[in-house]
Amino acid sequence: MKANRTATLIKLLVLLCLSVLCVSQDFDFFYFVQQWPGSYCDTKKSCCYPTTGKPAADFGIHGLWPNYQDGNYPQNCDPKNPFNPDKVTDLRSSLQKNWPTLACPSGNGVSFWTHEWEKHGTCSESVLDQHGYFQAALSLQKQAKLLQALASAGINPDGGSYSMSNIKGAIQEAVGFTPWIECNTDASGNSQLYQIYLCVDTSGKNLIECPVFPKGKCGSEIEFPSF
Repeated sequence: MKANRTATLIKLLVLLCLSVLCVSQDFDFFYFVQQWPGSYCDTKKSCCYPTTGKPAADFGIHGLWPNYQDGNYPQNCDPKNPFNPDKVTDLRSSLQKNWPTLACPSGNGVSFWTHEWEKHGTCSESVLDQHGYFQAALSLQKQAKLLQALASAGINPDGGSYSMSNIKGAIQEAVGFTPWIECNTDASGNSQLYQIYLCVDTSGKNLIECPVFPKGKCGSEIEFPSF
């Protein structure tokens, strides 16, 4: 009888944990991903500017993505917590400037932010609510200052080619951690600087060395297209 009561209690606790009480951190680190708009618009079949106009020639935020140390990642973790624009009203102008969408139809950015929150952000809601998630990404962008880091090393978005080792070295020197570079290939077959990944601890605040890098590689020389 006692064993049956214990088993029943355990089942009840598990159900409570799954439904309400035990919202645990279910990831190991974040990828903070920033995108160079010149490469996106040069290699994608469609590129549209937001309703606010052409974004600045700077690395825009693509996302803050929870990941596991084995290279996999959770997604769409809480369908009951959809994106609510009212929760980021005070961040809206900063998001439009620093987290623009270039996919067509572009619109005012809400569709892009909705996708990022619902696919990725909900998987970090144990540590970051919706406002905190977007605020964390904006703060990380200010901390990284990628374009400034590259320009300080003489690497500029002028359509020229630069060595991958120099690009990685310039960013590592500036931010203190090793980046991972993702490239696009344009119609002429040129490898272009597209996205830069930095890793962040589970608080969403501190850059760290990446436990694992995504798959893929660029050439030894890559183009930094203008925008």
